[in-house]
Amino acid sequence: MATFILGISAFYHDSAAALIRDGEIIAAAQEERFTRVKADARFPSAAIRYCLEQGAISATELDHVVFYEKPLSKFERLLETYLAFLGKTQVAYVRRDCALAARISQPALLCESSRGTCRECFLPLSL
Repeated sequence: MATFILGISAFYHDSAAALIRDGEIIAAAQEERFTRVKADARFPSAAIRYCLEQGAISATELDHVVFYEKPLSKFERLLETYLAFLGKTQVAYVRRDCALAARISQPALLCESSRGTCRECFLPLSL
C-alpha cells in the first residue's frame, strides 16, 4: 500500500502544494499558476486540487498532510521586513526587560514611537 503525503505552504509569499507517494514527488504547483495573482499567499486550494488530480487520489486517501511553519523564523522574517520598510524616525527600541526582546536573538525594533508601548508586554518604549 502506497503512502501519500500532501505538503502545503501558505500565507507567506507564494502558496503551494506538493504530493509525494512513497518518497517520490508526484505533483507540485504554486497557487499563483491557477489564480493568476503574482505571489498569491492565500490557502492553495487550486494547487491542492491539481496535485490530487495528478496523483489520481482523493483527499480521504491521504496518509499525512503537513504544513510548513516555523513561528520564530516567521516572526523574525516579518520583523526584518517591517524594519526594512520603516523609516528610522518612526522606530523605537523595545526595552531590554521586554518579554519579547528576551525571546529573540537581536535587540527588537518593534513598535512605532507614536504608540509608545511594546505590543508584547505593553511596557513604555525608550528611544
